[in-house]
Formats: sequence, structure tokens, C-alpha cells
Amino acid sequence: MLVINPDECIDCGVCEPECPIEAIVPDSHESAEKFLDINRQYSTGPWPVITRQKEALATADEYKTIHDKFEKFFSPNAGEGD
Repeated sequence: MLVINPDECIDCGVCEPECPIEAIVPDSHESAEKFLDINRQYSTGPWPVITRQKEALATADEYKTIHDKFEKFFSPNAGEGD
């Protein structure tokens, strides 16, 4: 999971089409509200800042069609950084 600090986002929308599973929506979208606080908390807290693009995980395609991924798989523990 990648988080974006909503206080630093300039609402340009460039990230939306870059997300391969269309998980990024404008903060005005009804489904975004619950993620605003999560994004704010983890983008300014314990998670590392990502500074370069990496290859997708080998299992990424397996997870594309799974619904409710956040509820099923979210962990507050940080993954790998840069």
C-alpha cells in the first residue's frame, strides 16, 4: 500500500491513471473519505518515504480483483522503503 499526504497533494490528478488497479481517487470522491485520515497518518508517521519506483510485486496480478483488500490485508507495520 502506498499513501499520499493529503496536505501536500496539489490535486493535479497525475497519480490517478498511474495506479494499475485504480485505487487512487480524488479526495472529493465518496469512497475517499475513510482513506484521508489513513493517508495523513501513515504518510507523516512511521512509514518510509519512497523515493524511486520499484517493480510490482510478483503476486500483484493475483490481488487486482480481490475486493475489500484494506479490510483483509492492511497492516500498520511498514514495508520496505526506497
